[in-house]
Amino acid sequence: MLHIVDDEDVIRDALAWLAQSRGLEARGYAGGQAFLDAVATSSPASAGGDCVLLDVRMPDMNGVAVFDQLVKLGLIARLPVIFLTGHGDVPMAVDSLKRGAFDFFEKPFNDNVLMDRVDEALAASRKAADGAVVQARLATLSAREREVLDLILAGMMNKVVADKLGISMRTVEVHRAHIFDKMHVKTAVELAGLLK
Repeated sequence: MLHIVDDEDVIRDALAWLAQSRGLEARGYAGGQAFLDAVATSSPASAGGDCVLLDVRMPDMNGVAVFDQLVKLGLIARLPVIFLTGHGDVPMAVDSLKRGAFDFFEKPFNDNVLMDRVDEALAASRKAADGAVVQARLATLSAREREVLDLILAGMMNKVVADKLGISMRTVEVHRAHIFDKMHVKTAVELAGLLK
């Protein structure tokens, strides 16, 4: 989902059309607070990833203040921000990029270059969302299951894991089954691929 935050209707409509021409779903917001309210009341991640095109100068809340809120909420990895401005300056761009903005474009911009960066931001968002899912699954493992997981990832067979941890092979098998279930995998190879 491409989130377009700009106080000018014409810019929002043009960017939404541009996104749709690339097969992307777009949603427009007339101001920063409207966007933050939407983020607060819904899940900020969609299956195809998310990206925010954020105008710097808006009357209700400027883009930098919106970006600061996203940073504070820890959402910039899952909601990468591309700033758009007709009034940008080099220090503002450098500061935004250092603090995690995905990119900074001055108006007028090249439509294709902008949309290529949006595609890259969406890919980064999907990767961040996938990483968050894996971390959430890892958090469901018990301390013993984490020990067994580490030994499985080291390539150890159940008997070796049992000897190393001083538990029965049957207990290792039970832990292994729970790990695979919680991590949503069927094999050790799949588990290793998920955690690489």
